[in-house]
Amino acid sequence: MTLPLPFAETPSLRDVVSLEPGITLLRGFAGADVLVPLIREIAVQAPFRHLETPGGGRMSVAMTNCGPLGWVSDRSGYRYSATDPLSGHAWPAMPAALRELALSSAAHCGFDQFDPDACLINRYQPGARMGAHRDADENNFEQPIVSVSLGVPATFVFYGLKRGGKGKPVPLFDGDVLVWGGPARLRYHAVRPIKDAVHGLTGSLRYNLTFRRGR
Repeated sequence: MTLPLPFAETPSLRDVVSLEPGITLLRGFAGADVLVPLIREIAVQAPFRHLETPGGGRMSVAMTNCGPLGWVSDRSGYRYSATDPLSGHAWPAMPAALRELALSSAAHCGFDQFDPDACLINRYQPGARMGAHRDADENNFEQPIVSVSLGVPATFVFYGLKRGGKGKPVPLFDGDVLVWGGPARLRYHAVRPIKDAVHGLTGSLRYNLTFRRGR
């Protein structure tokens, strides 16, 4: 039995949107019907949790991870860990379908050497948001970020290389994949509060898969 691919093999030119140097949007590239069940299986092994920030706040987005490394946060700071702090065990293995999606997405955007070792899975409920930040806890900034949107829509916002200023909003829908690297690798970015909506597979939820090379 041949399983369906979690992505479109050959996106058309109209589905590939070059937003700025180093930033590409692949519209409808990912398939929620394949990916959402995998997310649920991962969450059985490593449940979603609301992480604590170094300043003592509680993130509105629930998170888990899969792959050799997972991104974690607590009073000690932001970092990558090979073990889940809740269980002390290794994170669930990254499913082959997720890795294939990450590699294919990166390759379509000009990053043929992407080798992710971490997949951060975010779960957004209505009202959840992600404040402006940049992904700077990794050791190799030559590797891009691959971000997959599943479920209800969201508004992603890109800022500059320094915090502050007026951001550039990017509407994201189910199946969209956003890839950034090169001159845009350390751009600040955010997700505005999720609005009430309903998706056939995820209900009122939005899932986001963020593939990175942590080490």
